Amino acid sequence: MEKGNWSSPMAGFILLGLSAYPKLEKMFFVLILLMYLVILLGNGVLILVTVLDSCLHTPMYFFLGNLSFLDICYTTSSVPLILDSFLTPRKTISFSACAMQMFLSFTMAGTECVLLSMMAFDRYVAICNPLRYPVVMSKATYVPMAVSSWAIGGTASVVHTSLTIKLPFCGDNVINHFTCEILAVLKLACTDISINVISMGVTNVIFLGVPVLFISISYVFIIVTILRIPSAEGRRKAFSTCSAHFTVVVIFYGTLFFMYRKPKSKDPLRAEKQDLSDKLIPLFYGVVTPMLNPIIYSLRNKDVKAAVRNLVTQKCFTQ
Repeated sequence: MEKGNWSSPMAGFILLGLSAYPKLEKMFFVLILLMYLVILLGNGVLILVTVLDSCLHTPMYFFLGNLSFLDICYTTSSVPLILDSFLTPRKTISFSACAMQMFLSFTMAGTECVLLSMMAFDRYVAICNPLRYPVVMSKATYVPMAVSSWAIGGTASVVHTSLTIKLPFCGDNVINHFTCEILAVLKLACTDISINVISMGVTNVIFLGVPVLFISISYVFIIVTILRIPSAEGRRKAFSTCSAHFTVVVIFYGTLFFMYRKPKSKDPLRAEKQDLSDKLIPLFYGVVTPMLNPIIYSLRNKDVKAAVRNLVTQKCFTQ
């Protein structure tokens, strides 16, 4: 198709998704829908118990409630659009909806990066300075920490979304993705995007490099402190308080680094398969991680299990 300036943003975009693989669309619709329902249920229950159970009114569970709410918002900003695309022959999205989806997804992803580092600091203080924990992690401290996580993620998202929507686009307005993923949208620009690339690089350092470094240093001190505990039971209890957070961090950042460090294939056949995997990996990353978070935090957490049982028991008695 011959390319020319596309100067009408209101025309919207066409999302390719799995258009080239129609047989996969129905199967993925059922799979993603089930996973989305699990996300809503699991994270919704976690939010309820952290709000209703006074025993869980601590910094760790306050952060966990924020993480659950964030996961619901993150998936809701993209999954309904993806599910609709699986059933709709022509997968279009308006320019304003695309911009909003970009903003919400970027905000949630950035906020989660910062929030996980805040949670690492909470675990560091709890393990390494337990006597000072009530003073250091008071409500006057952990509430602003959570608010700042949302503010930082939202600010970065405003910057990148604004830079992207101001670009002129060329030719066919087709996005080779399920959603308005910002990197896929930038490929349609018919002007110099060096400012966008530089700002994305700076953002990657702020939201990936700095949190990973901070979390790694925190866990070095945590592990050293745990190993100094004389009793095996004490070491086990100390490790159990941070194992869930550590597991979530490994899954979250491990998948991110895997996605963005994959080598590109030059072979046409492999390139086609890689194109499919480049779409599916972020798709499953966007739903698997939010689905696993409440499972990880509840499986080995006696407080959460007890809170859920109390919630169910109270509901049964009220009926």
